[in-house]
Amino acid sequence: MKRRTLVAAAGATLAAGALSGCKPQASSDCVASAQQQFNWKMVTSWPKNFPGVGVGAERFARVVEEMSGGRLKIKVYAAGELVPALEVFDAVSRGTVEMGHGAPYYWKGKVPAAQFFCALPFGPNAAEMNAWLFKGGGMQLWEETYQPFGVLPLLCGSTGVQTFGWFNKEITRVEDLQGLKMRTPGLGGEVLSKLGGTVVNLPAGEIFTALQTGAIDAAEWIGPYNDLALGLHKAARYYYTPGWQEPNVTFELDINLKAWETLPADLQAIVRAAAREVNGDMLDDYNAKNMEALETLRGEGVEVRRLPDEVLASLRQAAAEVVEASAAADPQAAKVWAAQMAYFKRLWAYAEVAERDIYRIRE
Repeated sequence: MKRRTLVAAAGATLAAGALSGCKPQASSDCVASAQQQFNWKMVTSWPKNFPGVGVGAERFARVVEEMSGGRLKIKVYAAGELVPALEVFDAVSRGTVEMGHGAPYYWKGKVPAAQFFCALPFGPNAAEMNAWLFKGGGMQLWEETYQPFGVLPLLCGSTGVQTFGWFNKEITRVEDLQGLKMRTPGLGGEVLSKLGGTVVNLPAGEIFTALQTGAIDAAEWIGPYNDLALGLHKAARYYYTPGWQEPNVTFELDINLKAWETLPADLQAIVRAAAREVNGDMLDDYNAKNMEALETLRGEGVEVRRLPDEVLASLRQAAAEVVEASAAADPQAAKVWAAQMAYFKRLWAYAEVAERDIYRIRE
């Protein structure tokens, strides 16, 4: 009996060591590493339990705790609880917290290339962006971009195609965008500025009041699912599509590199797996709930309108100029953009002979 007990204990020791990426000769250190518990903080750019993105961040923390057997516990803080919504990246970079969840284009002022991993006007959808990141070398470029700031990025959520947003006046020609004060971030915001609009960057929690009081004339957030939750249909009359400015938004999990290096290999693998799981689940959530929310909005009398073709044509031309100029202004952004375009041209050539024809048939 004693012999069997000792053999079982030795096997457990070796198994724990294997999970932690340790060598058998260092089994005592491996067991200590495997049994060590970590309590981390994650700050986010989202209101507490906000549909889609906020729920996704909470889900990530829960999945990690379950998969690790409680060895890695992550306390999630909503925007403003520890740091403001748009300062998540800085908090992680400084080591104030171990993790953050946000949208890359929020920190384009500090990392110009970041927005190229987030949303490209008239650019890739979620499936295409995921393909480039996971199979086309995009993640390696993302890690390279953030490494000087001591941050490891992981893809952790996607919205799919968005809407253009909510407006208090009709948009019938491109001149209607001139002087328009609109909440819209990233490269899409720069396109609006190029056509005479004024960009106001606000976190989710401030959009409704700004739109209702007239501090802004228009706002885009994500799509029907989140827009309904914010009540934006009660603050503006017209709801415009398509979301040319954000055919998809990629969300990121930011991890402080020094903190990351303290995790044993098995916990690092769990974090990566949980981020990948949440990425897929969030996109599924948006696809399902956007449909339901749009039905609700239409039932409440919301006017859903499509931008005129001539307006879209002007936006597309301006977008091409803005993206090229933004890439040329920063060496790392130029490197990322070149890699993206080479890959997306191949993807879009395939989509032309496969997916696009399916959409035509379904019309």
